[in-house]
Amino acid sequence: MKNFSFIIVAGGSGSRMQNTRKQFLTLGDSQVWEISAKTAAEIPDVREIILVIPSDSQELKPELEARWKNLTTLKPLKIVFGGETRAVSVLHGLEISACDFVMVHDAARPFVSAKIIQDLVNATDENTGAIPLMPVSDALKKIENSKISCVDRENLFVTQTPQSFHRCKLIAAVKKYPLAKDEAEAWLLENHELTHVDGDRLNFKITWREDMQIAEALTNSKIYRTGLGWDIHRLTPERELILGGVKIPARLGLLGHSDADALTHAIMDAILGAAGLPDIGNIFPASDSRFKNANSLELLRIVLGMIHENHWQIEFIDAVIQAQIPKLNPYIPDMKANFAKIFGREIVNIKAKSAEFLDDAGSGLAIICQAVATLRKI
Repeated sequence: MKNFSFIIVAGGSGSRMQNTRKQFLTLGDSQVWEISAKTAAEIPDVREIILVIPSDSQELKPELEARWKNLTTLKPLKIVFGGETRAVSVLHGLEISACDFVMVHDAARPFVSAKIIQDLVNATDENTGAIPLMPVSDALKKIENSKISCVDRENLFVTQTPQSFHRCKLIAAVKKYPLAKDEAEAWLLENHELTHVDGDRLNFKITWREDMQIAEALTNSKIYRTGLGWDIHRLTPERELILGGVKIPARLGLLGHSDADALTHAIMDAILGAAGLPDIGNIFPASDSRFKNANSLELLRIVLGMIHENHWQIEFIDAVIQAQIPKLNPYIPDMKANFAKIFGREIVNIKAKSAEFLDDAGSGLAIICQAVATLRKI
């Protein structure tokens, strides 16, 4: 039996995804890098997992170690910091490897199969490296001096990872050819033998945001939560009537510690409920003088910050205002516009309903608002 170190290169900055480090994003209940790591850990010849992380992410190391410890695998995990280039990062992983053979894998290829890894194990020996290849299926074109020409795709292949080699020989090759595009190129420049195994269409690399959407679809990993918000405020003289941040001409306004914007309060509670956070009564208590006559739209901005800190994105909000007086439909477009400014897009639907002369709202004593918010984990 051979012994392999499975090196996962996760040191990239994610520049093509607006500096999002995709290797640490979540797919289902796993981070992107973990999915291939768990697959490799199932292969008997793989004795250890080595994770190369960005050099400026030292605070990540304890968290990643803890995540791995909680997984049901006996394969050890080593974490090392990468460098400014891929070659330097790969060398850092190779230097702490304890095995005779290594596989170097892109963290952004979560869906590598156990079959590819086992095929590489079988194809690699002391003198021969092995890589997964996929035949090019698209028609190819080349642009030179603004002129488009055709390229024959016959005998052209796309290279995937992991790439598998004898450890000591790979170290020498990468050191000698640090500008090689991948480990296989450095290996070939050293005139070593290289063979291939069949790649897999699902073993694609997450490079662009659209790739992440495909990965989410494959893992069905979008997590949605729905929250319900409800608020009631009594109508009283000598108070302004404010709903959705809009001042509505009326002889009665809503009584409350803040501006008593019942619609915004219901929306905030719906958002907080979906995120599993406390309601506004706990976050902005009436006993706190800082919130006396507070603008509820400004409180909503605080809630939005809390949501983002907890990695949630608001997908849609549906709200109902229940009131007998005054007539509110003319003011709904302005309410929606206020929320669109805060959320950055139009995601709030608002309906005004008569209370049909029933209960406090129907008697003109109060206004009741309800909201339902849908959030997505990001």
